[in-house]
Amino acid sequence: MGGVSDASLPPLPSSDRTDAAARLREALLGASFTADGLLDLLGAPAYAALARSETVPALRATRGDSPLELLVRLFLLQQPVQRAGLDGVLPVDVCLESGWLRSAGGALAATVDVRPYGGSDGEDWFVVSDLGCAVGGAGGIGSRDPGVVLGVGGASTTLAGITVRTPVGSALDVGTGSGIQALHAARHATRVTATDVNPRALHITALTLALSGVPAAELREGSLFTPLRDDETYDLIVSNPPFVISPGARLTYRDGGMGGDDLCRTLVQQAGARLNPGGYAQFLANWQHVAGEDWQDRLRSWVPRGCDAWIVQREVQDVTQYAELWLRDAGDHRGDEAEYRARYDAWLDEFEARKVRAVGFGWITLRRSDAAVPSVTVEEWPHPVEQPLGDTVRAHFERLDHLRAHDDAALLETCFALADEVVQEQVGLPGAEDPEHVVLRQNRGMRRATKVDTIGAGFAGVCDGSMSAGRILDAIAQLLGEDPVLLRDRTPAQIRVLVEQGFLNPVD
Repeated sequence: MGGVSDASLPPLPSSDRTDAAARLREALLGASFTADGLLDLLGAPAYAALARSETVPALRATRGDSPLELLVRLFLLQQPVQRAGLDGVLPVDVCLESGWLRSAGGALAATVDVRPYGGSDGEDWFVVSDLGCAVGGAGGIGSRDPGVVLGVGGASTTLAGITVRTPVGSALDVGTGSGIQALHAARHATRVTATDVNPRALHITALTLALSGVPAAELREGSLFTPLRDDETYDLIVSNPPFVISPGARLTYRDGGMGGDDLCRTLVQQAGARLNPGGYAQFLANWQHVAGEDWQDRLRSWVPRGCDAWIVQREVQDVTQYAELWLRDAGDHRGDEAEYRARYDAWLDEFEARKVRAVGFGWITLRRSDAAVPSVTVEEWPHPVEQPLGDTVRAHFERLDHLRAHDDAALLETCFALADEVVQEQVGLPGAEDPEHVVLRQNRGMRRATKVDTIGAGFAGVCDGSMSAGRILDAIAQLLGEDPVLLRDRTPAQIRVLVEQGFLNPVD
């Protein structure tokens, strides 16, 4: 691939010049142009402001002429820098020849945004995006060109955090954008394939991977799974798709061109046939809340045959909030007021025609189990969680396997251990002899809380993996003077809830 150009977007660096990317990477690392280096230079407030696309604090913090300050102004703040200052910092001639830099009135300017990104194991990576488009979001993007490619936003990091990171033979990133999911997958997948309908995104993905020093991915142009051969399957599929539900596709990175939530539904439904046995498919998605329809039933209908699913709704917005969010994302709030109102009105017309009252946002994880009776969990959890959650997601499905394979009698023969950092809270009126109820609360992972009775609390409290559930219940029955047979009969349902929600783990 040579340089990609567009009518209103500047040409990109050559993705064929891996030697240039390697030399640029070496120079950036040598100047501490890394996530840690930026935090040290800018300080936490200015560093956080950059993630909101606010550049003034960083400009104020980079008024000197140190190599790192020059690189921040050049690649992050899009300020021209005099060549004399860069000659000892970057391989300037190589960067000009390969297109990473261009001449700008006697100075040098970057052709793309290059943003340091810290990998989950401390890797120093770099994410490439179009100029002024490193973050986007409610602050608006730097270009209204349909093919613009954004960098790493909150959705990207959320998906990266929830992805299961076990070693796999093959991984597929659908709608790769700037390549951040492919970059993460390169750590634990032997072969990575990345697809996108936007050829500019594929080119930028190649730049991101090369500049980060990871193996190249197989890049294919096309929508969803259409670039794949009929027989191609994967151990891991990830996608942060263009999920925005809008009255007309305007920006390739966010508007998928299908009506309503059809793009997300199609992506989920078609993913099952592309998964190897035991493989995971993980997506971010939007879905409609339609009048007269249960949103959970709507999502259950998306789950493909042979797959277990865990779907978590993290946020719900009414249609006015939703329209305003994405109009701001496109920068329409800064344009002509009449045009803004007309687009807002068209958005509400679209929702009214579809009887949509609100839009949900969340995570969808599929696991190819080929079980006779798949497990499908659809829940709402808008509360804080602790990222990364990849291990939590994997453990969720492993516990479901255990529960599916054990009837109540077998469950009582199993030993369980209380999950790490679970605490017990007793809630009641001050001075009361007994609590009104007992709550178990997780301080890690999903950070769930669940009410239990005194028997459930006592059971969980002594689960250390050394004694079977049945023996623990027998001891509780003897202590409380209860019938052990009746206690064994009524407690397995409560045990199953505690296991499913991650408070108790089966011990082999």
